[in-house]
Amino acid sequence: MEFGLFVQGYVGKRAGTDPLAEHKALMEETEYVIQADKSGFKYAWASEHHFLEEYSHLSANDVFLGYLAHATERIHLGSGIFNPLAQVNHPVKVAEKVAMLDHLSEGRHEFGSGRGAGSHEILGFIPGVTDMNFTKEIWEETIAEFPKMWLQDEYPGFQGKHWSLPPRKILPKPYGKSHPAMWYAAGSPPSYAMAAKKGLGVLGFSVQKVSDMEWVLEQYKGAIKDAEPIGDYVNDNVMVTSTAICAPTHAEAVRIAARGGLNYLQSLVFRYHDTFPRPEGFPVWPETLPEFNEEIIELLIAEELLICGDPDEVLAQCRRWERAGADQLSFGLPIGISKEETLRTIRLVGEHVIPRIDTDPVHRTTRFRQAA
Repeated sequence: MEFGLFVQGYVGKRAGTDPLAEHKALMEETEYVIQADKSGFKYAWASEHHFLEEYSHLSANDVFLGYLAHATERIHLGSGIFNPLAQVNHPVKVAEKVAMLDHLSEGRHEFGSGRGAGSHEILGFIPGVTDMNFTKEIWEETIAEFPKMWLQDEYPGFQGKHWSLPPRKILPKPYGKSHPAMWYAAGSPPSYAMAAKKGLGVLGFSVQKVSDMEWVLEQYKGAIKDAEPIGDYVNDNVMVTSTAICAPTHAEAVRIAARGGLNYLQSLVFRYHDTFPRPEGFPVWPETLPEFNEEIIELLIAEELLICGDPDEVLAQCRRWERAGADQLSFGLPIGISKEETLRTIRLVGEHVIPRIDTDPVHRTTRFRQAA
């Protein structure tokens, strides 16, 4: 199992008290990715979100990743996601940005795509839509065109329902052999199977706990065997996310987590991701979950909803994900703790966890790309 980091410019409540909160959040997250690169993490994923107050201010992730391409050496830099809906980003511009990032990173870019966070975001670009499945139609029309833009000397053009283009040379072409690995941000069981049939890796942002992996793998790994890849190769990959806090002792890690604002982050997730199934009894915004105390943090750890503890405990918790079949575990980092504590989590995971689980020096997606 490989390891990644997920960042999204999460500002949270500090936006109301610190006029520089947005700037600090973005700059701190560049430091986290740079440290993750030094600490042996293989992937860093940067969101693309729009209009999501407090929750995510990372809207121009191509700019963010372009900076990190120069500031890092080995870590792969992924879009988590680029939104290729024509009303949000013209598909040709997406293809150009992906290829440009592939050059600037010298083959370290990962192309994750998806359809947006929910109605608040999507309706900003496509007003009047009443059925969010409408975005699936646009994505389906578009996604298979990217490999053609990258690999064909002259793209023959496209005439679809939602966008069109005459024949053109799409430049630049990706760096080196083939094209970046392609991923899809999936939520429901059918979307995992759909991604697998197209040969896409899955960004499993909706996977909440280790036990969720059973249905994910059943849907994905079964379908990937019969994939008809839309790209140059099959990216047989399931990435899942979990919040992680590592400290020298269990007690310190729990104390840090209890003041990490995890309740507010989770409340914002369901405020904006209104296509996610809402857990029974979950408060409706503007109501939020109550603040988590240390007892609740211990419960979250026991329920496998949070990676938290000393290095040995975090190693054991990560091994559960490995045994469950995750190909990549990507850590989200709570905003309510200090930069120093966050950097320490990254360093401790790099020192004590990653070397004992991920022993392959080559990225999984690199092997797929080289074999194409």
